[in-house]
Amino acid sequence: MHDSRHWYEGPLASFDTETTGVDVETDRIVSAALVLQPAPGATAQAATWLADPGVPIPDGARAVHGITDEQARAHGRPPRTVVAEIARALGEQARAGIPLVVMNAPYDLTLLDRELRRHREQSLADFLDGTELLVLDPRVLDKHVDRYRKGRRTLTDLCAHYGVLLTGAHDAAADALAAMELVRTLGARHPGPLGRLTPTELQLRQTIWHAAQARGLQNWFDRSGTPERVDFSWPLRPARCECGRRLSAEHRCEAAA
Repeated sequence: MHDSRHWYEGPLASFDTETTGVDVETDRIVSAALVLQPAPGATAQAATWLADPGVPIPDGARAVHGITDEQARAHGRPPRTVVAEIARALGEQARAGIPLVVMNAPYDLTLLDRELRRHREQSLADFLDGTELLVLDPRVLDKHVDRYRKGRRTLTDLCAHYGVLLTGAHDAAADALAAMELVRTLGARHPGPLGRLTPTELQLRQTIWHAAQARGLQNWFDRSGTPERVDFSWPLRPARCECGRRLSAEHRCEAAA
């Protein structure tokens, strides 16, 4: 039987992490959540993880998510176990063809990939078995449909702008559920540029849209004399060797190929 529903009316998954900081190459996952919902308004199911990151949680990060070193040590599990379970769960969604909502995907997905490399010498791709995550990033989608709107575009800001309820901000499960509701709202409100496309079409277009958005930000940095460099990659930043070259699928430096 043919399902005529748009993607925002069907099943979605949503992923979020709370971490020790904002550097995807060096910071660690403290907690994570994967929320599943078969349809708008249906009961959502959440799988959650708490890890002992093995390093102190800085005051700034603790102030955001409220998880202390004592809580992580007492109740968190080894990161090697946690990151593998998360990656397997994301792989299940990829193989089922269920779109995965990730707010600012290059942050959460890249950090997960680096944690897998750090603790297991594997990449996120190793857990996907040749399939591809169908990512929906509300930050990229919102910037595309409302490019010139002024103001910040954090999850809290976007939820306020689109009238999406966000309770318990900076709890991984609460943030994941709000990001999912936000994406459903975006799809329904913008049927032309978003809602009528398939998740596969949106995956390709978001890659292009993010690159254009990143290029605009880089141009602004360059004009203002800011030395910061913007990564154009989406939804995952490629792993790089210490020499700066990309690592291959076998985790070898391309310079050695």
